[in-house]
Amino acid sequence: MKFIISSSVLLKNLLAIQGVINTNNTLPILDDFLFDLNEEALTITSSDLETTMRVTVKTDKSEETGSITIPAKILVDTLKTFPDIPVSFNINLDSLMVELSAGEGKYKLSGHKADEYPRTPSLEDTTAFNIDSHLMAQAINKTLFATGNDELRLVLSGVFCELSPDDVIFVATDAHKLVRYRRTDLKSPDSASFILPKKPMNLLKNILSGTEVPVTVEYNKTNAFFSFSNIHLICRLIDGKYPNYEAVIPKDNPNKLTIDRHALLNTIRRVAIFANQSTHQIRFKVSGQELLLSAEDIDFSNEAKERLSCSYEGEDMEIGFNSKFLQEMLSNIDTDEVRLEMSTANRAGILTPVNNENKEEDILMLVMPVMLNK
Repeated sequence: MKFIISSSVLLKNLLAIQGVINTNNTLPILDDFLFDLNEEALTITSSDLETTMRVTVKTDKSEETGSITIPAKILVDTLKTFPDIPVSFNINLDSLMVELSAGEGKYKLSGHKADEYPRTPSLEDTTAFNIDSHLMAQAINKTLFATGNDELRLVLSGVFCELSPDDVIFVATDAHKLVRYRRTDLKSPDSASFILPKKPMNLLKNILSGTEVPVTVEYNKTNAFFSFSNIHLICRLIDGKYPNYEAVIPKDNPNKLTIDRHALLNTIRRVAIFANQSTHQIRFKVSGQELLLSAEDIDFSNEAKERLSCSYEGEDMEIGFNSKFLQEMLSNIDTDEVRLEMSTANRAGILTPVNNENKEEDILMLVMPVMLNK
């Protein structure tokens, strides 16, 4: 099995799929890339059993097709040291020795049998729809931060996708905060819903950010398949029933606060430095057209207060929030102004963008309050 390929082309494609590989695998073979060479191209696969990524690259020259697995870390680390030069691979499939030649250097490493590598799941009875890469990256960016980390509630650790002929909705929650991101310019031929795990969503976000390519999404009851450019990603869906997120969104919120997003975000960042570092509690006191933000850490006698002017309709109120959650939410809204809708100090606040220029995008963020110390 022999082929020649540009070192930078190979490295770029290996880095795109390397994120799948876990640092401590139960199966040693999962520390490897699967190289599969045929007359047409070279296909490289990485897997952690739950998620599999595959990339197809053209070689400059190839002969004697075959398959082998090659340790990922040593290969990537070696390629990172090369300038952009042709690298020739000469692989003995009997002894499983892999010999690399690049410039004046020769490097040998030991591969493993390809038939020990896990099989890529085949997709049957799938439904498909297309989505633009920047829309997909946007949907992941706007929701992924709100997913949970509780291993006992796995359904909350992923992004819930709800497809219909009218729109596509992405939802994420950890029971303290919730994001509902709706696109009316995306549609699916059938109504369906599934929960996408966090790890493949992170991988997609990193690869798709800043690209403009069509993404084909296929899904069935157990797996989802994403295909774009020369990359394919297959992931196992999270099994379970997602909570009824619409039921937790309060509908009647008479107290409405409209404020400059940058000013609010920067003030929260400053004031939060003085908050209790375990609760991150920050106090909102709204009266008239003024918002007073305050935080204190009694243990260290730290305290901060800052006033902001705002537009407010409703009764004067005091409410506490986790400052970390608010910072994450405000950082993931793009408009200059935001609206915070509230009813009482013990019910969730609703954060939405004001004057969103993108009419196809509907974003709602919910944050649970924290009990204020009197």
